[in-house]
Amino acid sequence: MRVYVPLSLPRLAEAHQAGELGPGPLTAYAVTPALREWYVSDDIEELEYAALNRAAVASLRLIAGEPDAPRKRVVVALDVPDGAAVADPDRGLDPGALGEVRIANTVPLVKAAAVHVDSADAEKDVTAAAAALGAADQGDDDAQFVVDGAEDHELLWFATQEIPNLLA
Repeated sequence: MRVYVPLSLPRLAEAHQAGELGPGPLTAYAVTPALREWYVSDDIEELEYAALNRAAVASLRLIAGEPDAPRKRVVVALDVPDGAAVADPDRGLDPGALGEVRIANTVPLVKAAAVHVDSADAEKDVTAAAAALGAADQGDDDAQFVVDGAEDHELLWFATQEIPNLLA
């Protein structure tokens, strides 16, 4: 099963140094029944892209809570055994939890298929979005517009061998 783990660059550095993501439980995003129902598509690539975007929003939340972290969203795509990632059935229809899964244990970083990171040209919008997140959560439409601006930027794909370069 492909899952998407939201991180920040400092958290990616910790995972790289430790050689694993954890400790568990880890929050990740995947193609869940609720995400399928919400997205209304049978195309697995579209559904995985939706899960990746959900993880990017969660990465933005991490960045907002880490004032010293570089303003780049980070998502690690992992392959885990079926059943290792479990959705909370009580939160299945919660719009904020669409696609959210929990992984109970640490995951070796060698299980990572790729790393997705914002480009340098997204940093200004990601910085503004992280600052506006609290107001957007309170229903401020202008703040939500700013947050949505970060989502206009596509995350770039990197091979796991490129992690040291991303951290330099």
